[in-house]
Amino acid sequence: MINYAIILVSGTGSRTGLKIPKQFVKISGKTILEYSVSAFEKNKNIDRIIVVSNPLYIDLTKNIIQKSGFKKVINVLEGGETRQQSSYIGINSIKDTNAKVLIHDGVRPFISQKIINNCIEALNFYKAVNVAVESSDTIFEINDKNIIKNIPERKFLKRCQTPQCFDINIIKSAHELAVKDSLYNFSDDCGLVLKYNLSDIYVVDGSMYNIKITYPIDIEIAEIIADKLKKEEII
Repeated sequence: MINYAIILVSGTGSRTGLKIPKQFVKISGKTILEYSVSAFEKNKNIDRIIVVSNPLYIDLTKNIIQKSGFKKVINVLEGGETRQQSSYIGINSIKDTNAKVLIHDGVRPFISQKIINNCIEALNFYKAVNVAVESSDTIFEINDKNIIKNIPERKFLKRCQTPQCFDINIIKSAHELAVKDSLYNFSDDCGLVLKYNLSDIYVVDGSMYNIKITYPIDIEIAEIIADKLKKEEII
């Protein structure tokens, strides 16, 4: 069985307020894109990597991949208008029917080898796997008037991370059903699997280091994490 990683870097990074998409921001000397691809490149269980890029920056993405000397990257594709579309483009490029696929937000630069390995192992027993961490905050649900309507028990809540991982046939089916139903704005792939009840989704423990770079303060936090992980020779 072939293990694929799809790395999504098709966003614009508008919430960071920067002039370039956040995947091209340098953290401790390397772009966020390089950290993300490197984690899967050096993992012994990952066979092939597909990068899905913002179409406006595909040449820059290809140049970074080439200069970094990544050997496992087999394709750099133009993404769609939404995350769901970009994910589908990556998934649909895989022709193998006997494969595992790990779909990762490319702006989560500090994904660990342990998480990648645990995801691949879990796919031996489940067709869909998500990564998540405990919520340290109470989460409440509000109505359209900004009034609290429900406070779920925190012990049943987790904060979703990536990669989200699948048997290739399950996730292809989920996306094809969504296209058939004209659904284009799901925020993640597990949401599609859940909607169509295609498989149980097992949860693998994530890491507080596995942050998503979204706001300017996240770049400051990422600098601290990168320096720490470099000193420990983890990245």
